[in-house]
Amino acid sequence: MSTEPPGPWVQRPLPAVTAPRTSWSWQITRPAELTSARNDLRAGLADHAGPGGAGEDDVDRLLLAFEELASNGLRHSGAPVQVRVDECGAGWLIDVSDARPDRPPVPAVDRDPAQGGLGLHLIARLSTTVGWVVVGPRKHVWAALLPTA
Repeated sequence: MSTEPPGPWVQRPLPAVTAPRTSWSWQITRPAELTSARNDLRAGLADHAGPGGAGEDDVDRLLLAFEELASNGLRHSGAPVQVRVDECGAGWLIDVSDARPDRPPVPAVDRDPAQGGLGLHLIARLSTTVGWVVVGPRKHVWAALLPTA
């Protein structure tokens, strides 16, 4: 997990994923589909060992980051969003892409937490590295997570 305080999301390329051990992907068009996608991901993770040293807390972090990143894509960029999770190397990569490359991720600043809108800060805290990049007509907002063990 990141030990630095969350700040602006940096525009940087997606980490290279060579030969992912397992991948999952969804096209999500409305918030109600997030629960089903999260359940699919949890079931898929339960079907194999996952990255070395990954425990239940790591899976919970992944699922929370997955849902926050996907819901942010729907809320701020519109449907549909493409969501992909790759198990690669020692961890996972979550990639959410949408058709709004003109709308970069902007974390809320100086907002009362009771008003919500802190998803990007939460994702940055849960993740090892975060970023975003425009590739062709799509914006990709991504988070990489490593097990804490």
